[in-house]
Amino acid sequence: MHVLVTGGAGFIGSNYVRRLLDGRSDITPDRVTVLDKLTYAGNRANLAPVAAHPALRFVEGDIADPRLVPDLLSDVDAVVNFAAETHVDRSIRDSAEFVRTNVLGTQNLLHAALEAGLPRFVHVSTDEVYGSIDEGSWTEEWPLDPNSPYAAAKAGADLLVLAYARTHRLNVGITRCSNNYGPYQYPEKVVPAFVTTLLRGGTVPLYGDGLNVRDWLHVDDHCRGIDLVLAEGAPGEVYNIGGGREMTNRELTGLILEACGADWSSVRPVPDRKGHDRRYSLDDGKLRALGYRPRVAFEEGLAGTIAWYRDNPAWWQPLTLGSAA
Repeated sequence: MHVLVTGGAGFIGSNYVRRLLDGRSDITPDRVTVLDKLTYAGNRANLAPVAAHPALRFVEGDIADPRLVPDLLSDVDAVVNFAAETHVDRSIRDSAEFVRTNVLGTQNLLHAALEAGLPRFVHVSTDEVYGSIDEGSWTEEWPLDPNSPYAAAKAGADLLVLAYARTHRLNVGITRCSNNYGPYQYPEKVVPAFVTTLLRGGTVPLYGDGLNVRDWLHVDDHCRGIDLVLAEGAPGEVYNIGGGREMTNRELTGLILEACGADWSSVRPVPDRKGHDRRYSLDDGKLRALGYRPRVAFEEGLAGTIAWYRDNPAWWQPLTLGSAA
């Protein structure tokens, strides 16, 4: 089996590639090709633990490249598409690259997959496409109602994927995950941003009243869910992947402070983000029916994540040079 992993040098994509090649996955490909544009969040160092694996091939390139992608798909059995621009604040400042990569790039992949007769395509999306929910949890049938340019671009990609399934009978699956955390996450995201800042003795920002609620999912559990959708997911279906641990941003901040040996004097209030979604909550019963259960308890996962950043300053310090404390 030959698997193409797009965005495979990013945080979640590289974890998935390492999983495929280090024996943690039930899927055992004989070849894994990584396609990554190596933007600021893509990092070859994320693949260092498996860089010498004979089954791995790395290609630096863009999923929106109409010449490169068809060539790569000519002998591939499955695509797992992680490639995306993902940071909400960046999308608020300038959304053009989000539309180009997340929408046009996904369309280019889908067209090439159709032309190549690709057996299986899994598109990795986000719970942010649903918008915000005050009570209850989203099922996969919930209408899409994105609020940020990032989420809107991901929703556009999701709709294209489903359109290719319905129009062309392309064998696709979509996963929508809650907030991820874990080792190798680029330090613009909240958990590594807070951890690396506190390790440097700086102060961390808390948006608004800090009562926005997120569900937290360890990256290992996320990748196990993707494996399950790739192997057993029904064609044309969407699967939510949750971590089962909802908390406010203020609660999250308190846990990180405690784990890093800091207190609330290290927190500074900042104005709330524009269009800040109040609460996310996924119903992942559909995937649980296939056997999925999150295995990493949040406190355990957070402790392991902080330990990783503490032990690997050579990985993250070059990425945080010049950032505000």
